[in-house]
Amino acid sequence: MEMNWIAIFVSALATLVVGFIWYHPKVFGTIWMKETGLTQEELAKGNMLKIFGLTYIFSVLIVFVEMSLTIHQTGAMSMVGGFAKINEALPSFKAFMNDYGTAFRTYKHGALHGFMSGLFFAFPIIAINGLFERKSWKYIFIHSGFWMVTLTIIGSLVCRWL
Repeated sequence: MEMNWIAIFVSALATLVVGFIWYHPKVFGTIWMKETGLTQEELAKGNMLKIFGLTYIFSVLIVFVEMSLTIHQTGAMSMVGGFAKINEALPSFKAFMNDYGTAFRTYKHGALHGFMSGLFFAFPIIAINGLFERKSWKYIFIHSGFWMVTLTIIGSLVCRWL
């Protein structure tokens, strides 16, 4: 199991691509702006290079988390000390990886785990923040839906493509 850096960097683009669609005024953008109290003029004042650049960097970090949640062989790798110790692993590890090294490595399986991380991790965090910030359920569902779709796509890509 080697790191496919192209897959990691391409998967990280999912947040930006889905965001461009999800928050477009013809999809949820108008509702989102109303729920946040932002206007087009206020949004235009932002430093877009900084916003998109940091979003991409944070997205790479999210991809690494999704890798550990969707690729079950990662657990076996951690048992031997990671990639650096793979040559020192016992023969039983090599036999296990020969038998199960590609088990559950499908787009469908990754999508399931990505969606579950959106539903059971991102949604509760966004809901808790939204409740304390006195945000509407529309606001909470718009952001949670974005993360469920985005994490589903990321999970799908990293599980099969890496």
